[in-house]
Amino acid sequence: MSSIFRDSGNSDEKLRRIADRIDVFELYSGPHSTQVADLADRLGEAFNLASRDRNYLHKAALLHDIGELAMNRDYIAAARPLSDTELIDLRRHPVIGEQEAAKLDLPRGVQLIIRWHHEWWNGWGYPDGLSGQEIPLTARLLRVADGFASLTAKRPYRDAFSIADAQKHLAEMAGIEYDPEAVFTLLNILSNDARMAAEASERLSFEQQNAGLQ
Repeated sequence: MSSIFRDSGNSDEKLRRIADRIDVFELYSGPHSTQVADLADRLGEAFNLASRDRNYLHKAALLHDIGELAMNRDYIAAARPLSDTELIDLRRHPVIGEQEAAKLDLPRGVQLIIRWHHEWWNGWGYPDGLSGQEIPLTARLLRVADGFASLTAKRPYRDAFSIADAQKHLAEMAGIEYDPEAVFTLLNILSNDARMAAEASERLSFEQQNAGLQ
C-alpha cells in the first residue's frame, strides 16, 4: 500500500515536517502539533513513562491528526459547525491515521495511540468506545494535551479560549472526556509554568529598577 507520506520517512525531523503540513491543512495559526507533542512529553515525564513509551507518545502526538490530512476534506476549513454527515465522516480520521502511521513503518504502539487519541474516559469517544483504564495511558495523556492545545488555538469556527477558560473546561470535563489524573497533572504543570514566569518577570523588573538607580 502506498502513502502520500511515504517519502517523508519517520525520523523526528521528517515527522515534524509532516506535522507542519497537518497544521497548515487544519488552519492552525501556530505550531499546534509540536505544542501537543511538547505537552504530551511533559505529561509523560510527570507520569514516569518508560523512555520507549515517551518516544511513542511523542511521535503519535506529532502525527495525531495525520488521518485528517490524508482524508483531505474541505469541511475542515469550514467556519461553521459541521453537519451530522460530516461529523460521522470526520470520526474516521483516527483509524485512517493509524493506517497512515503503519504505512510510514512507525511502531504499532504509535499507531494505536493515534487510533485511540479521541477515546473518552466515560466511553463516549471514538472509534472503539473504550473507557477508563481500557484506554492506554499514553492515549489518555495525548487526549488531554491535544484538548488544551486545541482549546487555546483560534479555529475557523471559533475564537481561541483564554488559558484560564481552557483550564476550567479541562477541569469540568475531567472524568467525562479526560482522565482526571491526567487533567490534574497538566493543570499543575501549567500552574508551575505561570508561577515561574511571574517570578522571572519580577526578577527582571527588580533588576531594571536597580539598574536605573545606578
